[in-house]
Amino acid sequence: MPESPYLLIDPGRVRANYRALSSVLSLRSDRPTRVRYAVKASPVDELITLLAAENAEFDVASLGEIHQCLSLGVSPASLCYGNPIKKAADIARANALGVRRYAFDTEDDLVRVAEHAPGSEVECRFLSSAPASRTPFGTKFGCAPAEAVRLLARARDLGLTVAGPYFHVGSQQLDPEAWRIGIRQAGEITEALADKGIAVRAVNIGGGLPISYADTAPELDVFAAVIADAATRFLPAATALVVEPGRALVGDAGTIHAEVVGVRVAPDGRRWVYLDIGRYNGMAETENEYIAYRFLTDRDGDPVDEAVVAGPTCDGDDVLYQRTRVLLPTTLRAGDSIRIPHTGAYTASYSSVSFNGFPPLTVHVSGAERE
Repeated sequence: MPESPYLLIDPGRVRANYRALSSVLSLRSDRPTRVRYAVKASPVDELITLLAAENAEFDVASLGEIHQCLSLGVSPASLCYGNPIKKAADIARANALGVRRYAFDTEDDLVRVAEHAPGSEVECRFLSSAPASRTPFGTKFGCAPAEAVRLLARARDLGLTVAGPYFHVGSQQLDPEAWRIGIRQAGEITEALADKGIAVRAVNIGGGLPISYADTAPELDVFAAVIADAATRFLPAATALVVEPGRALVGDAGTIHAEVVGVRVAPDGRRWVYLDIGRYNGMAETENEYIAYRFLTDRDGDPVDEAVVAGPTCDGDDVLYQRTRVLLPTTLRAGDSIRIPHTGAYTASYSSVSFNGFPPLTVHVSGAERE
C-alpha cells in the first residue's frame, strides 16, 4: 500500500467524463463545440496523453505546462496559452515552440503577443456579469465588454487573427444561468465587432462546470441545455463554442487516501480531528471553506458528532473546516484511514513543495504510478 497521504486517479473515469461532455454538448448544440482541458486542474502525464488521444485541446497557463504537453507528444496546434498574465519572454518562447493561440485582457498583453507571436489567433477575456461561483476569481481577470470590442479591433489592426471573446463564470459555478449571461454579453461583443467588419470565429465560454461534493450539483445536461439555448439566441450560427473544463473532467476521478494523526478535545469543548493531509499538501480548496469535501472512514456506521478538521502542519491557518458542519465517527482514532472522494482536481497541483517539511501530495494512476 502506498504511503499516506496519496491521490489515486482513475483514468477511465476521465475518459468517460470527456466523452460524456463532448456528447451532451454536441447533442444539445447545433454548432461546432471544442473541448479544451484546463491542464492546471490535474497536470498528470497519463491524463494529458489520454485526452490528447481523445482529440482534446489544452488550455495551458505557463511555459511549464507547455513544455510538459509538448514532451508528451501533444501538438502545439492544440494548445492555447490562456493565462492573460505572461511575460514577453514567455510569449516569445511559446511562439518559438509553435503555440499560435493566446488569451489576453489588457492592451499591454495584446501588444506583447503581437510583437512576440505575430499572426497568432487571440481571444479577449472580458469580465462577465455572472453570479459568484463557489471559488470566484473576483476581478483579477477580464476587461469590460466594451473594452473587449476595442481590443479585438486593435488585435485585427496589429495583424493578429481574431478568434473572439472569452469569459469565465468562476470555478465550481452551480448556477446554469451564469452561462446565459456570459453568452449574451459575448453576443453583444460579436455584434459590435461585426459592425467593424470583424467576424468572430469562436466564443470561449471558459470552465467552471461543477461536480458534486458534500452538496449536489445540477446534472451536466442542465448546463448544456442552457448553453445551447443561449448560443442559439445570441450568437451567429457559424460561431463555434470553446469550453475549458478542468474540474468537470478530473474531479470525480480522484480519491485522496489519508490517515488520522490524532484526535483532541480543545478547551472550548470542540473535538478536533487532525489528518496527515491539509491545506498545504493537497486541500488548498478548503480555503474559506469554499469546497466542502466528503470524508469516508472504516468506522462509518458508528455514532457521529461534529468535528473541526485540520491538517498536520504547525500553522494556525492549516484548518480545513471549523465553520462547515462536519460529522465524523466519535470512535475515530490515530492511525485510522480516511478517504476523501472527488479530489481529482486542484489537489496535487496545489500542493506546496515542502512546507514544514511535508512533501507534496503523491499521485498514483490506476494501472501506473507517478510522483
